[in-house]
Amino acid sequence: MADPNHSPDPAFAPAPNVDIRPTEARLLEVAKTIPGKSIVVVSIGRAQSASALAADRPRANVIAWYLDKYRCELAKEHNSRSTDNLSFVCHADWPDTDSETVDLACVALQKGGEAELNREILQTAYDRLKEGGALVTAIDNPKDKWLIEQMQTFDKSVKVRKFKDSIVYYVIKKKPLKKLKDFSSQLAFRDEGNLIQLITRPGVFAHRQFDNGARQILDLIEVFPECNIIEIGCGSGAMSLALAKRDPSANIFAIDSYSRAIDCVQRGAEINELSNVTAELNHDGMIGKERVGQFDMALANPPYYADFRIAQHFIETAVRALRIGGRLVLVTRKPQWYRDNLGQWLDEVEVFESRRYHIATGITRR
Repeated sequence: MADPNHSPDPAFAPAPNVDIRPTEARLLEVAKTIPGKSIVVVSIGRAQSASALAADRPRANVIAWYLDKYRCELAKEHNSRSTDNLSFVCHADWPDTDSETVDLACVALQKGGEAELNREILQTAYDRLKEGGALVTAIDNPKDKWLIEQMQTFDKSVKVRKFKDSIVYYVIKKKPLKKLKDFSSQLAFRDEGNLIQLITRPGVFAHRQFDNGARQILDLIEVFPECNIIEIGCGSGAMSLALAKRDPSANIFAIDSYSRAIDCVQRGAEINELSNVTAELNHDGMIGKERVGQFDMALANPPYYADFRIAQHFIETAVRALRIGGRLVLVTRKPQWYRDNLGQWLDEVEVFESRRYHIATGITRR
């Protein structure tokens, strides 16, 4: 599952007319004054700044880069009438461009965002600039001290534009970075005697740790030969990897709307030499006709916010995926909503305590 600071709303819906956020408007105001024909924009909204730059520079190639598929699809919908020189990319890493480098990178950030993720994005953006290219950043904190410190690691001569609601910095790349920091992490945990290697990355839920909620589910369930299991909101894939290791004949399908989560699962499957794990970027719960009603078990660790709308989305995805009599098992720290509501979708509902967590489970109706 993606980090709650970056997770999407529960299901895709057409985007309403969303005004550009002040921070991104300030970013655009400065970016418009800086030349560039190969441009990548990291947006905190619906890519309005990328759309404006593409319209203003019809000969430029502009890419709006998102890490989350849901947010990327909303941006596409909002900009459906944009010019042909604007494209939308959802990818775990810097998007491919017509050339290896770009000459303008624009990054909008939010106060209180995940620092390590933001540091990695800034480092990557600066690294992919050609010499003489510009990195423009903005944050919704006019009293900012953190972001300017990050920008000064690239070059001390950072230009500053202050606004009442935001602050914008930009720097011209004069020389390559001496060294790139790797922000990913590899850790190990044991499951039924197996040592599982886990890759985590900034932005993915429980970066640099093995989530205890996943442990509650792993301690509870068993894998039988040739069973089909789907993990919804898989994050770095700890549950999927562990279950695949228990029985090579089991088929594990992991989905998440966050591109870096899928990257972590795929890398984890590779280093653990697992051929029975499939990971798919999925934002709407539509898993394909060939998979509907094919799973014996669905697993989930939904986030605890948005009035349980994401939890409901996970449950509805599970019901779609499970065969008749298939079982959903999820872990939570807020059990009452599941006691009150899980029976709308499932039979034989149980909600019980498991250490500091609760397990909620039920089977699809016959």
